[in-house]
Amino acid sequence: MQHEAEVREASRRGDYGRVIELVRKGRRMTQTQLGQALGLSQPAVSRLEKRGTGTYQTNVLVSAAAHLDITPDLVGLSGDRPKSQARDDDDMHRRALLGGAIAAAAAPALAALPTTADASSGQAAALRLSTTAYRRLDGSTPSQNLEDAVQAHLRLIQATARTADDEHRMRLAAVGSEAASLSGWLAWDMGNHGSARARYGAAVNAARSAGDPLLTAYQVGSLASFEAHAGNGVQALNLTGRARRALRGRSPAVADAWLSSIEALGHAAAGDRRSADKALVRSRTAAEGLPEQEPPPWPWVFSFTAEKVAAHRVTCGAWLGLPDWVLSDDVEALATGHAKQRALLLLDIAAGHLAAGRVEGAFAVATRALEAGLKYRSGRIVERARALRRSLALSSPPRVVRDFDERLHGVYL
Repeated sequence: MQHEAEVREASRRGDYGRVIELVRKGRRMTQTQLGQALGLSQPAVSRLEKRGTGTYQTNVLVSAAAHLDITPDLVGLSGDRPKSQARDDDDMHRRALLGGAIAAAAAPALAALPTTADASSGQAAALRLSTTAYRRLDGSTPSQNLEDAVQAHLRLIQATARTADDEHRMRLAAVGSEAASLSGWLAWDMGNHGSARARYGAAVNAARSAGDPLLTAYQVGSLASFEAHAGNGVQALNLTGRARRALRGRSPAVADAWLSSIEALGHAAAGDRRSADKALVRSRTAAEGLPEQEPPPWPWVFSFTAEKVAAHRVTCGAWLGLPDWVLSDDVEALATGHAKQRALLLLDIAAGHLAAGRVEGAFAVATRALEAGLKYRSGRIVERARALRRSLALSSPPRVVRDFDERLHGVYL
């Protein structure tokens, strides 16, 4: 890096605007080019670079560090910050550290992205990489800690799209759709169903603006999954029908497998065991035909496998009160994915135990799930645990249930 000593001295003083200016010049990048990447005007970049040791917006520092391919500590996003930049607000400090982690994770891939000849394409690719990084962090980070960062990221995408030409605006609409969908997922995990529904709807609209049938089907299917888990089976089935129509008869195998599994959830939410079973058979058959050892096609981030179909069968069985669909010797092996997903499946398994009359076994499993919900402050997990508890009416519950009640008492997320 050119001017390395000067850059580090500016960073030590807390003059992050000067750091950005020096690195930008070293990259032979104009203020206008950097502004396009950050969703800022040229005058705004100039003011940013002249801010000195004043206060900076965390999301702007995150984006600048990522686009300039510098370590986040150079702009105060990790490690010790100057005293003049110290914050009393612990939540703000955590968001700054989180932003630094994102920038550090994305920087190697971002360095290879175009910055001159096709700057708009490079912007879309960089923004999509950041969305993927946030999505992967969801598994190990409370949604409350990700919420502000993802919302700022979404605003950056929208600001970038406003100054793009028509072709690149469509590309950025697709990127925005993915970010809006992630925002919906976070709201769902926090137990805010109204915001989740609105954000999934925004993801669907953005996908349509992008003119991509597969992305549109994916986002409509994601909304269908949300509605099924909310108990709105008929609405979920209507949405999966819309998702299939969006594909216009050109459905890749992964889309068919995934949508069939969501249809199974919709039927189970509506209390239709026979139709749920048929949908699960279709889903499993399609999933077993997917190529092995290949990354999932965009817009899927994680692979869809026969094991995930089996996990959906457990969920359907829990909703329908069918222990034989839920309980087996190796059922917990299906609890793959991140800790929040495992906790939700454990609660389905607990429901199966309860349907079979195994009260102590049910709440032993449910307690493990509840601990994860409290650790990650997941409103969705905690509310699901409360629903399980409401389904048991005993005048004198056993000790494991009383302990479960004690853990739930006073919990507000």
